[in-house]
Amino acid sequence: MTRTLAPDAAGITEAAGLLAKGELVAFPTETVYGLGGDARSDTAVARIFQAKGRPSFNPLIVHLPDLAAVETVARVSPRARDLAAAFWPGPLTLVLPVIEGTVSPLVTAGLPTVAVRVPAHPLAQALLRAFGGPVAAPSANPSGRVSPTRADHVLEGLGGRIAAVLDGGPCAVGLESTILIADPEPILLRPGGLPVEALEAALGMKLATAGDGDKPTAPGQLASHYAPEAAVRLNATSAAPGEVLVGFGPVPGALTLSETGDLVEAAARLFQMLREADSMAGPGGRIAFAPLPEKGLGRAINDRLRRAAAPRP
Repeated sequence: MTRTLAPDAAGITEAAGLLAKGELVAFPTETVYGLGGDARSDTAVARIFQAKGRPSFNPLIVHLPDLAAVETVARVSPRARDLAAAFWPGPLTLVLPVIEGTVSPLVTAGLPTVAVRVPAHPLAQALLRAFGGPVAAPSANPSGRVSPTRADHVLEGLGGRIAAVLDGGPCAVGLESTILIADPEPILLRPGGLPVEALEAALGMKLATAGDGDKPTAPGQLASHYAPEAAVRLNATSAAPGEVLVGFGPVPGALTLSETGDLVEAAARLFQMLREADSMAGPGGRIAFAPLPEKGLGRAINDRLRRAAAPRP
């Protein structure tokens, strides 16, 4: 049975103790809830893949409390150090050369790099410091399904498969982190909670982007991902018969990402709206989403929606 832990000192201590025993604990970050396991333990990491039903060729993000801790598992270049100073803690994941032997090879899927992040959520920070080691933590949902932004979402998908969830309430950002290869040339692997424009401004350059592939080079690159049970149609201005329309701005719907067209609100509500629309649509149902601008957080939201609408493998 999965226990729900309170967001207090006792809950943090218990969660850290479970991680130390090789158990899995879901915890909140500012982006989504992560499914944490000791990144140094082959057994703990294997349990993550088992609980999620995640392909073992899909690498995991390692969470650490600060840059000094990141440097114990990865080689940090001057450019990566500058990005860390600008955006950590926060919703940016950097793909860096891994220091051999510091994390389980299951974390990196056998690649010479490791994806690392320093989360900003105070509970995540407290848990990482209490545990004292690297924590591998993909989103705490069954693989390919809608990411969790609340503790009850975690329990819906993984209840009975993991030891505990540390309940920190709703996640503020609501989109997974932006993923970037820093060197030798910066490449955007996944848009996310940090707008691409902010990265480009910091780097002083336009970012190249990586395409989706069957074998990911970093987390979050599978083409079919974030999928509800219902079929998804994009860029809809009205609902077809039998569809649940999720509106945005001037396009009203049965549900809405943001009545005022606020991309921050839309990002925070995206996965909750996917879940509610999926429930409303029912078995064999269909969901339509209103158009969103391809700028700022809209790029990341549209990325998630395109993956949700992609054909299932």
